[in-house]
Amino acid sequence: MDKELQKYYEETFSMIATEGWKFFVEDMENLRETVDSVSNTLNAEDLFFKKGQLDILTLILTRKKICEESYNQLNGEDE
Repeated sequence: MDKELQKYYEETFSMIATEGWKFFVEDMENLRETVDSVSNTLNAEDLFFKKGQLDILTLILTRKKICEESYNQLNGEDE
């Protein structure tokens, strides 16, 4: 793995290990619960907007797992 990519992963792991990241993830999980409902959806446009919100929240909430899996793959490690 080149040094730039190694630094990328090290900085990412450093960030997700902080208390602030844990608070952020908790907030995003709470937000997902409020967005993940179609009961207040008014029309198809609103439904697609909520889908986009959920896609972004999922990206954020799975960031740690995805980075760990990618890092392990690049280093030839199996989980």
